[in-house]
Amino acid sequence: MAPGTRVATVSELSREECLTLLASTAVGRMVFTASALPAVVPVTYALDGGAAVCQTASSSRLARAADGGVLALQTYEVDVVTRSGWSVIATGRAEVLHDPVQVRRVADLVQPWVPGSADVAIRLPLTVLTGRRITGPTRQHLASVAGRPTD
Repeated sequence: MAPGTRVATVSELSREECLTLLASTAVGRMVFTASALPAVVPVTYALDGGAAVCQTASSSRLARAADGGVLALQTYEVDVVTRSGWSVIATGRAEVLHDPVQVRRVADLVQPWVPGSADVAIRLPLTVLTGRRITGPTRQHLASVAGRPTD
């Protein structure tokens, strides 16, 4: 390893840190099983108490897998320059909400990015919550190693 090179570190996040990071973004990837194969779709979501909530179309693979299915929601942030970032994964047994008051609450909380029908509300309890943070060299360190001025 070259002199002055700083190695990345990896640390596990506490449940509280995971919750804070989940609340800091509104887009993630929902992981589920479809026809015995893993499937992943991007979703907009919100936290509602001890659960993540999202909406989807009733004709979607996610809607078919959600009611009683084990799902995982993953969200992250990455800085490609410093090779640092974090990732949080929430796993639980999902439920499709049928109560009109609950469905309306999810519609009020979640701001979909994609136009179209989002007539199914899904609640994913944050049963298992794990996260990792990777800390790489700072941008200033990378610039100084490369001999560039730091602003």
